Amino acid sequence: MEQFPFVFPYRVGVADINYGGHVANSAVLNIFQDARIAFFASLGPYSELDLGGCGIIMPEAHVYYRNEMFLHDELQVAVRCKDLKRSSFLLEYRIERCGAVTAEGETPIVCFDYAKRKPCRIPEEFKQKITESMAA
Repeated sequence: MEQFPFVFPYRVGVADINYGGHVANSAVLNIFQDARIAFFASLGPYSELDLGGCGIIMPEAHVYYRNEMFLHDELQVAVRCKDLKRSSFLLEYRIERCGAVTAEGETPIVCFDYAKRKPCRIPEEFKQKITESMAA
């Protein structure tokens, strides 16, 4: 986890569990989203709808399951930015339970102007903050 500048605690709840008795596929994406929202907020007054002048869209998501997760598990969800470009960047995630990796993933993030309904450049202030997080 030391390669990740941001770690978010998460406790598995009943809504995260599927009929197999473990965390559902869809719940992992929700866990990534909760961590992403907290990561943005840790950089400043940012949210998925406002990175300082634009929102985001996520054109795809990748999840790699390593171990099952169960009800009441105390997880650590790490987030880091990689591949910062003009209007997009990649977020990587790692979920651990007691030091063991349970899932990893990545989501490409595209800055999006919802008023114009098209991609836009990463706002300069946010770009500076996320670049600083990459150096940490």
